[in-house]
Amino acid sequence: MSDSDHIFLLLSTISALLIIFILINRKKPRFNLPPGNMGWPFIGETIGYLKPYSATSVGEFMENHIARYGKIYKSNLFGEPTIVSVDAGLNRFIFQNEGKLFECSYPRSIGGILGKWSMLVLVGDMHRDMRIISLNFLSHNRLRTHLLREVESHTCLVLNAWKDNSVFSAQDEAKRFTFNLMAKHIMSMDPGKPETEHLKREYVTFMKGVVSAPLNLPGCAYRKALQSRSTILKFIEEKMKERIRKMEEGEQDMEEDDLLGWVLKHSNLSTEQILDLVLSLLFAGHETSSVAIALSIYFLQGCPAAIKQLQEEHLEIAIAKKQSGETELNWEDYKKMEFTQCVVNETLRLGNVVRFLHRKALKDVRYQGYDIPSGWKVLPVLAAVHLDSSLFDHPQSFNPWRWQQNSGSRGGTSNDFMPFGGGPRLCAGSELAKLEMAVFTHHLVLNYRWELAEPDQPFAFPFVDFPKGLPIKVKHQPLI
Repeated sequence: MSDSDHIFLLLSTISALLIIFILINRKKPRFNLPPGNMGWPFIGETIGYLKPYSATSVGEFMENHIARYGKIYKSNLFGEPTIVSVDAGLNRFIFQNEGKLFECSYPRSIGGILGKWSMLVLVGDMHRDMRIISLNFLSHNRLRTHLLREVESHTCLVLNAWKDNSVFSAQDEAKRFTFNLMAKHIMSMDPGKPETEHLKREYVTFMKGVVSAPLNLPGCAYRKALQSRSTILKFIEEKMKERIRKMEEGEQDMEEDDLLGWVLKHSNLSTEQILDLVLSLLFAGHETSSVAIALSIYFLQGCPAAIKQLQEEHLEIAIAKKQSGETELNWEDYKKMEFTQCVVNETLRLGNVVRFLHRKALKDVRYQGYDIPSGWKVLPVLAAVHLDSSLFDHPQSFNPWRWQQNSGSRGGTSNDFMPFGGGPRLCAGSELAKLEMAVFTHHLVLNYRWELAEPDQPFAFPFVDFPKGLPIKVKHQPLI
């Protein structure tokens, strides 16, 4: 065979292969991805997405992307190809199909610091089992009979320490309230005791690392947080050993009222699983609730009409309590706090403690003509839905009356309002968080007036925080 024959045979083979390749790819469906910009290699658009902005807005990055690409767009975030959803319908679809079409998918750094058994990162049956434990302990009956009393006790402990005409960080006070409550609730630790204060200091260091860049280098917040995590887990483990010893010795005074005692008695979790569960619940129960309470203090100081209506509602409850000779709030009192619940809803809608959630597609999904490829990250952005002017009138205004029935002010629907997520991963502590906000508000408006000591506002980093700690000046003016 001549050289020309060889060349002809080679070209023929290449041509045939090209034709086969073209035919195969013609039959293979192409993804119809949403519009968007994948940004730089690896980092994509992550830096722009995480740039701090006012928490009562969606930020310049999101505004520009929605205007350019619509409510569903593609990007590259956290090192992965991503579909971003600011569409209420798609967000509901994602939550409803948890475990079927989508599953939780947080960055590895989150699992590294919260633990592989943390409810935040667990998926499937193990997440379900951990969630059932939490729901059993946070049951409706327990909220009524035990937790309401604890919430009120810790609220009064914090507020009664406020001195007339003093200036302090409302954010720090809210964190003190929720940390003390969760430490008591989880491990029966009393506020103000040396061990409680030591744990709190370690926890502050831990929290700074959770919300920082995951750089495991000397001096970095993430490295310090990992060290604090180790210290906190050793502390919890010592508490566990003490409880187990009491159980084995048959002591009757074991603290079964707290979560640690309950888990040891009613579950078959390993030591490592219990440690991660306790740490993750301390994180979830403290951080989000404290931010929500600080936000309510901030929004209310700018809305005198809401404070006036709250005072009227809570004064009526307080007068009835006094006439009956009772001193503690009960569940019937809590259910009377109807306008207070409007304030709670509006605080959560406008402040958006949880801005977005991390999910990934388990299989190829089609939604409204767009394809979401299997393995792609999906970010349902709750904040953007809550601040959508097509769903909520004047969405950047604090208007608790929008939540009243027949108010005439469009407040969206329960399907649009998802501050605690949705579906099988709906926050297990959502009812406790609302109870904390309502009871704190009850004692706050009955006893204090407050104003900002200096300008401050909530920012999304993307975690919500007050740069100056929300400094307020309070005046003690009890209504009864």
